[in-house]
Amino acid sequence: MLTATAALTLSACGSEDDNPSQGEDKAVGTTDTGRLKSASPAESAATGADRPDIELPADLKLTFEGAATGDPVKEAVLADSAERMRAVDAAITGTDPEKKALAFYNTGKALKAAQDWVTQFERAGATLTGEARYYDREVTLRDENSAALVFCADESKGFSKDKKTGEIHKTPVTANSYVLYDTTLDMNDEGIWQTSQIISTRGATECRP
Repeated sequence: MLTATAALTLSACGSEDDNPSQGEDKAVGTTDTGRLKSASPAESAATGADRPDIELPADLKLTFEGAATGDPVKEAVLADSAERMRAVDAAITGTDPEKKALAFYNTGKALKAAQDWVTQFERAGATLTGEARYYDREVTLRDENSAALVFCADESKGFSKDKKTGEIHKTPVTANSYVLYDTTLDMNDEGIWQTSQIISTRGATECRP
């Protein structure tokens, strides 16, 4: 069972293959403090969708690379995937206590896995701090309503933090600081690209510097 002094890994968040009892040596916080500028393509693709506002703590910083592809559909996929990652952070840090954004950007197995991961932080009395970078984001459109998105994460500067004491559980940078995410997104009736499946591989060679 996780405790507040145990580091928690972001890669387990919403991943169907991660075992949270393993890899507790690395924690990460990911998010920026405002709405992503790249979200506009997704908004145009999702006309009329009432998107939840995602507010995040100032001590979390997230960077998404490669948002502009020249293809508005791919850009919508990238934007909604990024909002999905921010929604998980908002649920963990308590800035979205009702977890509205979590359910908005996740569905199916990904939603259940993300909810379970948020619960582990709550039970541990932990939150997130620091920064992370997402890069090498590649979208493959399967059809008009389904897409695959693979991307890397540099989580070397993100950590878990004890909610009560404010103690940050810093850990050394290792190969496991770099994570490969393999995701599936499906467009719902409102035009939102929801993450339905997500698998993460910590220490993936293709994501290391």
